[in-house]
Amino acid sequence: MNTERPLLQFHHVSKAYGQKLALNDISLKLPKGKIIGLLGPNGSGKTTLIKLINDLLQPSFGEIVIDGLRPGQETKALVSYLPDTTYLNDYMKVKDVIALFQDFYTDFDIQRAYDLLAALMIDPATKLKNLSKGNKEKVQLILVMSRRAKLYVLDEPIAGVDPAARDYILNTIISNYSPESSVLISTHLISDIEPVLDQVIFLNQGQIVLHEDVDSLRQQYGQSIDQLFREQFRAY
Repeated sequence: MNTERPLLQFHHVSKAYGQKLALNDISLKLPKGKIIGLLGPNGSGKTTLIKLINDLLQPSFGEIVIDGLRPGQETKALVSYLPDTTYLNDYMKVKDVIALFQDFYTDFDIQRAYDLLAALMIDPATKLKNLSKGNKEKVQLILVMSRRAKLYVLDEPIAGVDPAARDYILNTIISNYSPESSVLISTHLISDIEPVLDQVIFLNQGQIVLHEDVDSLRQQYGQSIDQLFREQFRAY
């Protein structure tokens, strides 16, 4: 019997925007050492859930616990977050952004960041405004994955990246988290990330409709996760 404390817990969490419920009585537990896909159609509540984890929103009801702590200043040191929009200053050089992250995060591994830049052939002396959209996204992912965090939360990490770079980025995600940490990935490109997933969460209309190990689902349904998702949400 596994008695280890979950890395992330939602206890009956709801989030309302006025009269609209974006999340409705969500309860879940995520363990350490897993890569978990957060999947759902547009408007299902994925972004709201991610923002709650990162203390960018407060729940209307319920409780969130990250490695024993409620979201706040302390958990910012535990969670490494990649948003789905560019947040870096275009006029900074890549090396300056890396220096900024090194100053800001005590768990930032600068050697890892430079190794990843070299592998993706991105010149640290280049200004962000001179990078392609895909390369900007690669830089953001490198910054996030170069931290030694407990929970990596990635919102559409490969959406703007060319297919040739996706395998490398996914391998980067796999190789840069530890048995003590987990990765939560929100994406629409399910077939691309499916090979790296240990678990999936299907979210729809603010509720969890499925949370299971990937291997168990494939065995139970005789389908890929991508096929199962398409079947589950074909009406939406």
